[in-house]
Order: sequence, then C-alpha cells, then structure tokens
Amino acid sequence: MGVQIYNLSLSSLIILIISAASLQLLAESKTFWADIEALKEFKNSLNPDSVSPGSCVSSWDFTLDPCDNLFSDRFTCGFRCEPVDNSSSASRLTELTLDQAAYSGSLSSLSWNFQYLQTLDLSNNFFSGSIPDSLSNLTRLSRLGLSGNSFSGAIPDSIGSLSNLQELFLDNNRLDGAIPPSLNGLAQLKRLELQGNRLGGEFPELGSLQNLYYLDVSNNGISGGVPINFPPSLLQISMRNNSLEGSIPENIKQLGFLQVLDLSHNQLGGAVPAHLFNHPSLQQLTLSFNQFTSVQSPVSLSPGTHSELIALDLSNNDLRGMLPPYMAAMPKLSALTLENNKFTGMIPTQYAFKVAVPGPGVSAFERLLLGGNYLFGPIPGPLLRLKPGSANVGLGDNCLYRCPRVFFFCQGGDQKSFHACRSFGPMIP
Repeated sequence: MGVQIYNLSLSSLIILIISAASLQLLAESKTFWADIEALKEFKNSLNPDSVSPGSCVSSWDFTLDPCDNLFSDRFTCGFRCEPVDNSSSASRLTELTLDQAAYSGSLSSLSWNFQYLQTLDLSNNFFSGSIPDSLSNLTRLSRLGLSGNSFSGAIPDSIGSLSNLQELFLDNNRLDGAIPPSLNGLAQLKRLELQGNRLGGEFPELGSLQNLYYLDVSNNGISGGVPINFPPSLLQISMRNNSLEGSIPENIKQLGFLQVLDLSHNQLGGAVPAHLFNHPSLQQLTLSFNQFTSVQSPVSLSPGTHSELIALDLSNNDLRGMLPPYMAAMPKLSALTLENNKFTGMIPTQYAFKVAVPGPGVSAFERLLLGGNYLFGPIPGPLLRLKPGSANVGLGDNCLYRCPRVFFFCQGGDQKSFHACRSFGPMIP
C-alpha cells in the first residue's frame, strides 16, 4: 500500500511540475499564446506524410517558444515575429510563409486566429479542398499567396472583406465558378492574379479598385465582352486564352497608365481600333489568335506622331487588305508580327527601310514577321542587303516574286502556289 501511495504521489508531482513549467512558459513566452495555439493548429492540419525532414514545418518543436527560438535548429523558418504592442512583451506572428516542400492537407477546418498576420503565403505546395471563409479572420492581411496548389471550388465572397489586402495570388489552382463582385471591397488591392484556373462567367465590374496596377486572369473560361470600366490605375492587363467575344471598347484609351495589354487567344472580332496605336502609354499590344478582320488607321498618325508602342502582335487573325504603312512611322515600334492573316499587296518600302536603315530617333524593326499572308511583288531592295542575324524577318508562305530560301528571311515555308495566290485575289504576275 505504501509503495502504491508513493507511486501515485510521484506521478502527481511530475504532472504538477509539467503543468507549472507550461504555465511559466506561457507566462514568460516571447510569443503570444494565441499565436502559438494557432501555429499548432496549422501544423496539425497538415498531412503528416507531407512534412518531410528538413522542411520548415518539420523543425517546429513546441516544447520551445517559437519566436524566442526562430532560426535556431528547432524553428528554422516559416514565419516571422514582431513586437506590435508596447503594452505587452509578447511578439506576434506577422508572416507565415512556407517553403515549397510539397505540403498537403486541407485548410477548411482552421480558425486562422492570427490577429496580426500581414502575409500568408502557402504557394507551390499541394494543398487541396476549398479556400476557407475563415481566412476573413485575418483582418490585417496585406498579401495572400495560394498559387500553385490544388484548391477547388469557388472563390469565397468573404475574401472581399480583407480591406487591407494589397496582393492576391490564387493562380494555378482548380478554382471554378465566377469571379465574385465582392472583390470590389479590396480597396487597397494592387495586384490580382487568378490565371490558370477554371473560372467562368463574365468578368465583374471592378472599377472601384483604384489602386490596382496588375491584373492577370489568363487561361480560364471567362466569357462575355472585354470590360468597359477597368480601374484607371492599371499598368498591365492579361486576359489571354479565355472566351471573350465582341470588340475592344473605346474606354481602353482612358487607361492613361496602361503599358501591357494581352487579349490573345479569345474570340474577339471586328476592327482593331485605331486608338490603340496612338495610346498615350501602351507599349506592348498582343491580339493574336482572335477573329479580327480589319485594322483601323489612326487619322493623326504620321511620321513624328507620338506612339509608345514597342511590340505589336496581330498574328493569326483574319486581317485583310494592304499592310498598314503607318506602322513604320511608329518611332518606338521594334517588333511587328502580322503573320498568318490574309494581307495582300506589296510590302511597303517603309517597312524595309525601318528594318535596314531607320531614320534618326526611330527604332529599327528588330522583328518583322509577315509570313503566311498573300503578299506579292518583288522584295524591297533594302531587305536584300540584310545579313543573317541582323534582324528577325520572316516572309515565308506568301506570294512573293523570287523569294527562295537562300535568303534567310524567306525561310519558314515555301511561297504559295500561283493557283492559290490567284484564287485569293488579283496579284502582279
């Protein structure tokens, strides 16, 4: 009996010592207790088999204080701590950024009770399931990175309540449904990346995002027309490889900071509007793989006229008529791609001079791709003096007179047969 009492007393004593030590750790902890519990909850939600030796999470050992041992051999990486309140000695977690270590699991059951978290980045791992509504608890979040995982389902409306969010990366997952209009609540948002998902429906009105400068929704199934009310702060818009229809709205010219516009691989048609060629800031315009049938000529564009375009790609459309000669007057244009259309007529001499001997203050055509059209006539003399490697010029698969492959710019496809050229339209014999 005495031995049993002794054993019981010893066991109780050990429990009391452990409890006292735990209370002392919490009392003296450099990490706020709620953040420790939230970190534990996050680690426990991971698939244990995905936490490989040497990864950040494998080093998390909660017998020690996380913030007090950060970058030791116990807590090597994965988060950042900062003192945020002068009235408390405890540090708070302000960043949770995982390494790309193939972590997996679902986040849907987590409470996300990180009151001061500013950055959450779980990109390029194997997380799955839906994006949880509970992320809205992270009211101080400025960056949310969930790129390159296997999240599915709809983008939750609750993300629109993260009023401090500046960067949102949900790209390259399996998200579907429509882009929620609630994203209009992200008044501080600067960068929005949703590319590489299965999103559909029409693109919502996001005109209230007055700080947005980068938008990428490429490689989805977005339908309807090109939005008419983009935020005026945008520098880059990429909506390639969707199901957009109709024409390009005139409102694009009101985006006074826009530098890059990529609407390729859609179903846009009609005329390429003239205002894109003398836009005040546009430098790169990509409209390839659409259904455009004509190109409008800007009335005011003549030698010396202001144009910021550096690269223009209108390839793989249904463009007809003569090559627009004014494109050689664009002083900064150095890459012009018009291949695989139905252009006819002769190559303008202005094009050849811009490749071989551009005038003062004018950028040369470093890339001029005109193959796969119905261009006829002789090759302009300045092009015949070009040496291989001097410029990327492609004239193959046309109706040109004497354009053998011995000329580097005639490579890339034999000239069309006389019958094919005559059946398309009149040409110089």
